[in-house]
Amino acid sequence: MAIEQTLSIIKPDAVAGHHVGQIYARFEQAGLSIVAAKLVQLSTQQVAAFYAEHLGRPFYHPLVTFMQSGPVMVSVLQGEDAIALHRSLLGATNPKDAVAGSIRADFGSGAPQNAAHGSDSAESAAREIAFFFTPTEIHPY
Repeated sequence: MAIEQTLSIIKPDAVAGHHVGQIYARFEQAGLSIVAAKLVQLSTQQVAAFYAEHLGRPFYHPLVTFMQSGPVMVSVLQGEDAIALHRSLLGATNPKDAVAGSIRADFGSGAPQNAAHGSDSAESAAREIAFFFTPTEIHPY
């Protein structure tokens, strides 16, 4: 397996619910390292640019509104097969469909209030990481 990096966003609902530490603990217990992290309040323009690929879909406008409703914790996670591992820890997009014990099942309440976002491919991870972090902000170890 290859060492990869992936972007993780803990969404406003999970930040407001004080679940950041519990979610980070799950990442680390699974073997992922947090190599960059910051708490940010996204503007409408930032959210629209980040989710531009979803423009025109029915969930786009509710997602944009939700993602700017409070601060989010953005992180770069690193580890073996990090993209797939992170997505497995998150669970299904809809918390009602997520496996018990997954982050979305435990901390999400619906869509888009599903607690977290994770990159879905190496290409998305590279683009999404660059959206939030400069190379000097990432500290692999």
